[in-house]
Parts: sequence; structure tokens; C-alpha cells
Amino acid sequence: MRNFVARKLNNGAVLRESDEARLDELVRNWQAMPARTDIIRQGDDPEFVHAILDGIACRYKILPDGRRSIMDLLIPGDFCDMHIAILGRMDHSIGTLTPCRVAHISRPEVEDLLQEYPRIARGMWWSSLVDEAILREWLVNMGQRRSDRQMAHLLCELYLRFAAVGWPEAFSLGLTQEQLADTLGITVVHVQRVITALRQDGLIELRDRQITIPDIAQLMEFSEFDPDYLHLPPEH
Repeated sequence: MRNFVARKLNNGAVLRESDEARLDELVRNWQAMPARTDIIRQGDDPEFVHAILDGIACRYKILPDGRRSIMDLLIPGDFCDMHIAILGRMDHSIGTLTPCRVAHISRPEVEDLLQEYPRIARGMWWSSLVDEAILREWLVNMGQRRSDRQMAHLLCELYLRFAAVGWPEAFSLGLTQEQLADTLGITVVHVQRVITALRQDGLIELRDRQITIPDIAQLMEFSEFDPDYLHLPPEH
């Protein structure tokens, strides 16, 4: 089984075999979770830090009128709530969008990683900084770009994030139109229009509800995508 957590942290630090072996031990305690399931809820004081091993999850908040706002998409290799070992209580919820495998890592184990494994600690620090950079880019994306470029920009980001952890399959995104609407802050009807326009322009393909990208360079050019904010090594 591939350890995507180790693969991601290797983008921010050069891990030793002992580091990767320790991470292998930690992610053995995992749980299969169906789509549309909360991993952790706002206000919880959790016992474990969670990492996504397979599938797609999200950070979200529920607005007073019942609408959901998705603030981040979490893919294999991502820690969901690494900060919780310090902050104590969740200020947002995390839920699965697709079926997921989720690792449970105890707070003492996280503290041990930070104190005894400096390369892993550097990788985790890098990961947290990249999460902040992604949030900044999402704010620009939602506030300043047209909806079709918002969608294209999001797809480019996810394409590169999956590639950076060595995802073994061709990139495809199996999120529902409702989930994409909650992520982009637009209506489902608008999502339908955007997907139709991108398909007609040959920028994406849609088969069996899976979005694929026939030419990533073309999609990057259309969305004016600059990957610098992902802070990936040059080979990516």
C-alpha cells in the first residue's frame, strides 16, 4: 500500500528511510469511511489527528441559512487537522466527499513526530504553510476570477497536487455538481453552465460523471494558473 503521507511530506523535506518507516507505522490504523460522512465536527475536541489515505474530503462550514461553504479539498497525503494538537477545538468541520480511507494518529504520536523526527517535522511545517498559501489563492480565485476560470484553476491545482504525491492513476475528479458549487461559491445551475462551456471549448472531458483534463497546459493557460503557490519541487 502506497504511503501518500510520506510522499507528500517528501516534497517539503528529504525524509530518511527511518522517517518513512515511522510514517508507515502510523498510517496502519485507518478506517474506511463512506462519502458524505463527517470525520470531525466543528467544536469537537478530538483525540486523533487524521490523514487522508484515499479519496477526497473537505473542510467546510454551515452557514446560518443551511448552505455549506467548502474551504479546502483534502486529497491522499493531506493531514486534515494537524493543528488540533495545539489548538484543542475544531473551528470548522471536515467531511468526506467521496469514499475515503482515513488514518487516525494520536496526539502523543504527533508530538513524538515533531520532537523526535526533525525531517518529518519540517515536512509537516511545510505542509501547513502550503495549506495557508492555497487558502490565499482560493480567496483570489473566488473574488477576482470568472466562474469558468475559477473552475479551470481549481482543476489545475488538483491535477498538480495529485501528481505531487505520485497518484498512480490518470487524474479524474468525481465530485458532484453540488459539491463543486459549494467549493466555488456558485449555484449548481451555474456549475452546469461552466462545465458545459469548458467541455465545448475542449478544455475538459466528462465521462461517467468524472472530469478529466485532455491537455493540462492548455487548461493552465486558460485559467492563468501559476503553480508557485503550491511550493512544489522543480520536477513537478
